[in-house]
Amino acid sequence: MEYRNLGKAGVKVSVIGIGCNQFGGKVDAAGTKAVVQRALEEGVNFFDTADVYGNPNGASEEFLGAALEGERERVVIATKVRFKMGDGPNDVGSSRYHILNGAEASLRRLRTDHIDLYQIHAWDESVPIQETLRALDDLVRAGKVRYIGASQFSAWQLAHSNLLAELSGWEQFVTIQTHYNLLERDAERELVPFCAWAGVGILPYFPLAGGLLTGKYTRGEPPPAGSRGEFSQYVKNRLTDATFDKLDKLRAFADSHGRTLHDLAFSGLLHRKEVPSVIAGATTPEQVSENAKKIVWKLSGEEWGELQELL
Repeated sequence: MEYRNLGKAGVKVSVIGIGCNQFGGKVDAAGTKAVVQRALEEGVNFFDTADVYGNPNGASEEFLGAALEGERERVVIATKVRFKMGDGPNDVGSSRYHILNGAEASLRRLRTDHIDLYQIHAWDESVPIQETLRALDDLVRAGKVRYIGASQFSAWQLAHSNLLAELSGWEQFVTIQTHYNLLERDAERELVPFCAWAGVGILPYFPLAGGLLTGKYTRGEPPPAGSRGEFSQYVKNRLTDATFDKLDKLRAFADSHGRTLHDLAFSGLLHRKEVPSVIAGATTPEQVSENAKKIVWKLSGEEWGELQELL
């Protein structure tokens, strides 16, 4: 396994991270334990969850905390706050009230005294960003959070937030989670260039585009039984000729270099130094090991140029 700094932060994370959104839902407690144990064996030390993951909400954090018992000092845990966690008017959003309550609840579920990376799950137009940033800064000063991150922010929202934090002497966001893969490249318009300039780490989610970039789906054929294509609207919306045309080109490129489409999906993201870790969901230990192998292909400058021209 390889490790990179989490943006400008000094802490290092594995270049393959575990997305925990299926823990507490599709993956039960025993399955979570098996996935986590395999991840540790593969050298993975970065686990990304959120308070809203799992059924009921919070189950992912609970299962992850239990699975990491006795291993806490080996790992970097990231979680998120922002979305609805109850029926009350203050059980949602990025207000000081909800953030501080959310952090305490996450700490209990994760069975830890600190969160390594605490992320705002999405921009909240109803709350001044100054209030959000000050609450996060207080959590860092209290020792309950080590670093802070954002998720699903636009480039201007991230830049505005970090400038305010810098001018106020508060903690700045060291990472941004964004929807980014070889088929979804809107982040390259403004977010990637800004992060490269500002030293903010980019944590791509959906790096495999719901399985499309593993070669799992075939043009003109129904999705395989049990795959996301059977139930995920995200995948269903992308099972188009235009998508398969792109996949055919990407697969041909990978084949010409003796690699697979799955290899290319990870190598194409990790070629960017702004990406400290690619967050990949896993429901079985075998998927963890398969993803961990995808760090071998280091794109050369020539290969990178070919890929950019193709894209």
